[in-house]
Amino acid sequence: EGCIFCSKPQQSDDRENLLLHRSEHAYVLMNLFPYNNGHLLIIPFQHSGDLLDFKPEVLYNCQQLLQLSMRVLKSAWQPEGFNIGMNQGRCAGAGIDQHLHFHIVPRWSGDTNFMPLLGETKVISHELGKSWDRLQPLFEEYSKP
Repeated sequence: EGCIFCSKPQQSDDRENLLLHRSEHAYVLMNLFPYNNGHLLIIPFQHSGDLLDFKPEVLYNCQQLLQLSMRVLKSAWQPEGFNIGMNQGRCAGAGIDQHLHFHIVPRWSGDTNFMPLLGETKVISHELGKSWDRLQPLFEEYSKP
């Protein structure tokens, strides 16, 4: 019922909801089905699936959260690179196309493997709750003025 990206920040248990950080116009959420350890979503509070609907201050805040997320992920896991982007529209690959969100995926050399092809499963070496426990305090630390 309703939009999961609208309901998550209204709930109180951030760890259970995998919500790491809130800012003025957006928040950071761990991806429930991560491509890699530390796969995060930057989600505006505003409900819209069209980038053209957002005011500059909302988009700027999302960019600030992308930068903050990179700092946190570098501190926690020292990735060698990142994939950062979004899919707008179902035909472009958006799984939840009615609420815009940005992906940030930490990457390491050689992090692809054969499991998704042969075993129809992904290997994630860190349980989501433990990842939240590691990342959330870093968001608090790095977001202080």
